[in-house]
Amino acid sequence: MNDTSHRSGRRSRAGRGQATPIRAAIEQLEWRIPQYIDDPVEPVSEEDLTRIHDTSMRVLEEIGILFLNDEALDYLEKAGCDVDHVTKNVKMDRGLVEEMIALAPAEFDIEPRNSDRTLTVGGKNMLFSTVASAPNVSDLDGGRRVGTRPDFQNLLRLNQYFNCLHFVAGYPVEAVDIHASIRHLDCLYDMLTLTDKVVHAYSLGSGRIEDGMEMVRIAGGLTETAFASKPRMFTNINSTSPLKHDWPMLDGAMRCARKGQAVVITPFTLSGAMAPATVAGAIVQQNAEFLAGLVLMQQVRPHTPVVFGAFTSNVDMKSGSPAFGTPEYTRAMQISGQLARRYQLPWRGSVACAANYPDGQSVWESMASLQAVNSGHCNMVYHGAGWLEGGLCASFEKLIMDCEMLQQMIYLNQPLDMSDDALAFEAIKEVGPGSHFFGADHTQRRFKDAFYAPFLSDWRNFETWEETGGLKTEERANAIMKAILAEYQPPPIDAAIQEELASYVERRKSEGGVETDF
Repeated sequence: MNDTSHRSGRRSRAGRGQATPIRAAIEQLEWRIPQYIDDPVEPVSEEDLTRIHDTSMRVLEEIGILFLNDEALDYLEKAGCDVDHVTKNVKMDRGLVEEMIALAPAEFDIEPRNSDRTLTVGGKNMLFSTVASAPNVSDLDGGRRVGTRPDFQNLLRLNQYFNCLHFVAGYPVEAVDIHASIRHLDCLYDMLTLTDKVVHAYSLGSGRIEDGMEMVRIAGGLTETAFASKPRMFTNINSTSPLKHDWPMLDGAMRCARKGQAVVITPFTLSGAMAPATVAGAIVQQNAEFLAGLVLMQQVRPHTPVVFGAFTSNVDMKSGSPAFGTPEYTRAMQISGQLARRYQLPWRGSVACAANYPDGQSVWESMASLQAVNSGHCNMVYHGAGWLEGGLCASFEKLIMDCEMLQQMIYLNQPLDMSDDALAFEAIKEVGPGSHFFGADHTQRRFKDAFYAPFLSDWRNFETWEETGGLKTEERANAIMKAILAEYQPPPIDAAIQEELASYVERRKSEGGVETDF
């Protein structure tokens, strides 16, 4: 695969009988970990941020959080928390909470099987991934449908292809054609062979996360000691808002922490539904739920890498459906960034939309979400490409469209060239009044060597566009998606390691996989 090569393909637009050339291999920015160069947006004052923090502490001290896991209750009781073993409610002293915050690292690395794809999480780094955990998938050819393993695999191939995508945040779509007891085995095998990037394993009970960690260890050719010596993968858990952590996710997160792997703790708080109807109130609750989980992880293993997860938005009170890309979501994300920096922790956010089709609504809502997490300096951006229907659908065309936006955001966050040549006095002098810069040496050099060409934009006049097929954005995205999949090549993996992975999968399947009833 050559990311900068170009091939020509043709796709007819239905009803027109005409075709337009589509580049098969798109032009990409190189693989790298981009960094923010502007100052973050901070919508609340330091005084008001302290009020949010203090109110979150009051929630933990006076109201408490439910931990529906007896092992977690034991850890917290030993730490000095007020634990009610009947109701499972836990109250925490703010001194303990602040002590545990100080233990978690401000930055950490995750090293996948290809060490060239190692990620540094935190600081000014921005990392993106595709949509995760959608039950449905869609494209222009097959329409909206329940996810299958071939769909899952193709979405992984696209993730591997795009340099603007840095990690695999769970299953891009659920492979519903595989029974839930063994689905994780096939899906993890695909994640570890079709990509060489950092992967996620689900904390849905004991078996899935243990299988996930063991398969990542095998894929890396690591001993158990080497695996546990640094983060090689991560998991994400969601609180069950309001104010509750459930057994399966707590169990998985604790197992991850014991082996030194990273844990993202993400309350899913929707204003007016599972959280107060104000942005400030929803952030207070989100913060309290996160901090309670952080305390537990540090009790399990001090210095466990923990990421401040934020997923606060509002709902449409007419329908009760989640709304994304809203002003409330933007402010919630920016304030989440302020809190994460206050605690000196990495921050996870999301790019989300509520649109049902890869149309204009999907673009403006996703761009608003992207601007929200980027203006707040988010470190791990989930659902960065392909999200539709509030997370119920993974769209192939939307993934292509979103990757264009991600590339532009990454390109924006690079230092501006302020050299004498960039200031261009000599070029202006050469061209002089009343001429143009198309043929100037300064222009030719820079367009040839440094110009970033978006792969979806169609900057032609209407007549030329119409004559060559008049493809809409989602139709061009469909053609680009097919061309990428046609040329995809899997990343190299040692044959013996791949065989060991396959043998592990078959053995675990023969043992029945995992329980599906919690």
